[in-house]
Amino acid sequence: MPATNAAAAATILHADLDAFYASVEQLLDPSLRGKPIAVGGGVVLAASYEAKVFGVRGGMPGRKARELCPRLIFVGGHFSEYQRLGDAAIKVLDDFTPVVERISIDEAFADVAGCTHLFGSPQEIARKVRHRVKAELGLPISIGVARTKHLAKIASQVAKPDGLVVVEPGTELSFLHDLPVTLMWGVGPATKARLAEIGVETIGQLARTHSGALERLIGHAAGQKLAALAWNRDPRKLETRRRAHSAGAQSALGRKPATPRVFVPTLLHLADRVASRLRAKDRPGRTVTVRVRFADLRAVTRSITLDQPIQATAMLAEIAEELVRGVLAAHPAERDISLLAISVSHLEEHAELQLELPLGLADEKLKPGSRKGLARFGADSAIDKIRQRFGKEAVGYGTVALEGTRSVPDGFRELAEKEL
Repeated sequence: MPATNAAAAATILHADLDAFYASVEQLLDPSLRGKPIAVGGGVVLAASYEAKVFGVRGGMPGRKARELCPRLIFVGGHFSEYQRLGDAAIKVLDDFTPVVERISIDEAFADVAGCTHLFGSPQEIARKVRHRVKAELGLPISIGVARTKHLAKIASQVAKPDGLVVVEPGTELSFLHDLPVTLMWGVGPATKARLAEIGVETIGQLARTHSGALERLIGHAAGQKLAALAWNRDPRKLETRRRAHSAGAQSALGRKPATPRVFVPTLLHLADRVASRLRAKDRPGRTVTVRVRFADLRAVTRSITLDQPIQATAMLAEIAEELVRGVLAAHPAERDISLLAISVSHLEEHAELQLELPLGLADEKLKPGSRKGLARFGADSAIDKIRQRFGKEAVGYGTVALEGTRSVPDGFRELAEKEL
């Protein structure tokens, strides 16, 4: 099967800052350079390449990381510096082309097709970007150059650490097919294990697998998508103004009893994180979804679509609590939960608030246009103003989340949140 865009040139860059959080910590404290470090404590949020050599990875419990690397140095996160330096690196790409799609705090795509007459070939532009990021920010960055987004991202992974890989037309499949399937978008540990069951470990083996067998193994949509990517068929264009269609937050609990003492304060904390983002962008939403993951890692979701969009913290927390109670009532045998998540979708722009008559209905406090709903929004607005002036820890809501539910700091999570 031929790849798409046969006549196109390799003009898509994928730039990815190497071991970004750990690299920033080593930049801020030169005594840490060349040493195995991990950002975090109870959980590894990020690891330097010196630590990765020992098998230390993000998401790993701190105790296991120390067993793998006894000389591991844990450092706290400087989240404002991550944001500042990540923004500065993306700004370097902006100086070469306006066609930039940022996909996280530390990586972005750029299409340089329209600026080669100004700055040289895509390979030369990539070299200039890498030089400037290193010289101006002191950070290593790897770049992949290819004709498709998927292949450019894979090339940047192959280029790590601190390298540049250009995949020219005519060499794409020979480059791609010898690589492990784990480099592909959508192939995580579970999919990797399923593919291994039928002897598929490389992208080439995946490409040669019968589509029917692949779809039976991992599902119709996922099977079709991976088969196309294995042949470098990726027609997606860069989205320079991509905005999130939903806002969500989750909290990994380890293994906790499925009791109100656990899930009520956790849901309030999650609702606070989500609703404050909605209010900051004035984008209330109509659909509330919760996800409950049990101790065996099986997850159940429930959702409700409201008559009016909401963005009040207490209102969102109470709706989420009702949904979670429904999930637990439908699964009475489940006594432990390991994760809770809330998301709000069907977001609206500057929605008009419909006022409610004070009829004394039981659900009046859940209606944003009722007297109680307006009072709740007013309280949220006051809290937002205090936090803007004195910081997020200056004031909170009346229930304290269960100790240990926030193994990952909120500042770290916020860096990964998409723009609303």
